[in-house]
Amino acid sequence: MKQHPRTLRVASLGATATLIFHASAWAAKPETVNLLVKSGRNTPEAAVHALLTSKGASEHARIPGIGTRVVRVPAQQAERILSELKADPALDYAEPDATAHAVATTNDPYFTSAAQWYLTKIGAPAAWDISTGSNTIRVAVVDSGVLASHPDLAGKVLPGYDFVNNDSDPSDDNGHGTAVAGLIAAATNNQLGMAGLGWSTPVVPVKALDAAGSGSYSGIANSIIWAADQGVKVINLSLGGTTSSRTLQDAVNYAWNRQIVVIAAAGNNGNSTAFYPAACANMVAVSATNSTDTRPSWSNFGSYVDLSAPGAGILTLQGTGSYASWDGTSFSSPIVAGVTALMISANPGLSNSSTVSLLLGNCDDIGTAGYDTYYGNGRLNAARAVQAAYNSIPVDATPPAVAISSPTNGQTVAGSVNVAVNGTDNVGVTRVELWIDGVLHAQSGTSGATFAWDSTGVQDGGHVLEARAYDAMNLSASTTIQVNVANSQIADLIAPVTAITSPANGSRVSSKSQKVTVTATDNIRVTKVELYIDGKLAGSSTTSPFTFTWNTSRIASGAHTLRSYAYDAAGNIGTSTLITVYR
Repeated sequence: MKQHPRTLRVASLGATATLIFHASAWAAKPETVNLLVKSGRNTPEAAVHALLTSKGASEHARIPGIGTRVVRVPAQQAERILSELKADPALDYAEPDATAHAVATTNDPYFTSAAQWYLTKIGAPAAWDISTGSNTIRVAVVDSGVLASHPDLAGKVLPGYDFVNNDSDPSDDNGHGTAVAGLIAAATNNQLGMAGLGWSTPVVPVKALDAAGSGSYSGIANSIIWAADQGVKVINLSLGGTTSSRTLQDAVNYAWNRQIVVIAAAGNNGNSTAFYPAACANMVAVSATNSTDTRPSWSNFGSYVDLSAPGAGILTLQGTGSYASWDGTSFSSPIVAGVTALMISANPGLSNSSTVSLLLGNCDDIGTAGYDTYYGNGRLNAARAVQAAYNSIPVDATPPAVAISSPTNGQTVAGSVNVAVNGTDNVGVTRVELWIDGVLHAQSGTSGATFAWDSTGVQDGGHVLEARAYDAMNLSASTTIQVNVANSQIADLIAPVTAITSPANGSRVSSKSQKVTVTATDNIRVTKVELYIDGKLAGSSTTSPFTFTWNTSRIASGAHTLRSYAYDAAGNIGTSTLITVYR
């Protein structure tokens, strides 16, 4: 049953914003709704397609990594279709694509030197004596985006993605995500504004909520999976709804299985109704406390709460250059996320399960002795948690072993070269690097990685490659190899490979501004990509990502064909498979 929206006014330093807080079972246009469907492991693709077609459902998109489909059905028949799909043995599950919202209540514009009381309350200054964060331990903020232009986030915001508009610009048009990011990573010790928990911690913005602070469960699941694939160590989710979801659980499991700590706000409904994704397994759920270590009446509680953290009167970023105090578990969660990043920075060899155990085991016990449903394992204590993480570092005098497995010494290369680096260690590799001609080219927070090197940017002739690997206490370098770059000597007879990845073949397009995404790769370099619609040139691009906007408001109903062409400098042309979509 739908809840009525709860509209909350937030104000700061002369600025106002409105956040809508409710959970909805459906997220789509009035004439259609979206369902989330996952087929059984042994169900043929043709059988799934036939089943969906027979129910009047059309596949709109897929969530990579977990194989869940987003399908559209007529709104008036949605409940019947969902019931029939749930009962079909060919499917693992079917559920609504519910809507989640930013978790926030009121905003107090009061700003004094005491406004960051919460840092002292959790012992952040003592934690900073051990670790101020690391630029390799990144935190993903899945929210309404982040305003990287805020002066207190200068240099702290990495490239992200926007799953609301399906592009690479995750700018914040609501304000909630920027406020959340400020608690994790606002620049500290810079004589400006506020102090963030991670002096060196960068954030990766992933936009899952729109300007009204709302977003679909499918968008959130996509955001979690995308963030996990970027190598982040912590994901913060200051959002949610009361509808349970197997899709969200699958996405959380995807991140957890990649050694990522996932943290979420417990919600602001002031009751014990489970709030998702906070109530998912493999999740750290955070309720709120105030300056007297008691629960504000609006903070959710229940058996899914793992710990509590300050969430009332929390000073953080507001807008493009100001600050304000906020209330809500939305701000308790990133405080925990920021401390978690400090813990991993202090001991990069910690597993995610060990990190969570140390986090929960070093809380200050408030409320009823031991675990309770209001504060979980207690209120966050940053000093004890970071100290415990640091004390868990094993004494390790053995440096990692590292080698470049491809290309081989003396090999002739050209164009885009994949350089494979592999590191091993008795405790754990925390980072590998590729150095070319004595200059750092790329790095990864994993034990092994394949780095792309565009050799067309250097002169033909000999070049030296070296790999380096780090564990928590040691550094080692590989044997150097020399490769011969010969771009001018090798004839390029290989055409680029290109494909249209969105929209899907056979899908329907209804948006007035349809995004068309094209991929293109080449053994040397792609110089241009063209998109043809119904046999006519619709757009071209010389830079990746190759994304085109197709105005479908004036096209005729029926079938329309799309094809992409990719060119390289040698004149080779790659052609995609022709796809057909319907208006």
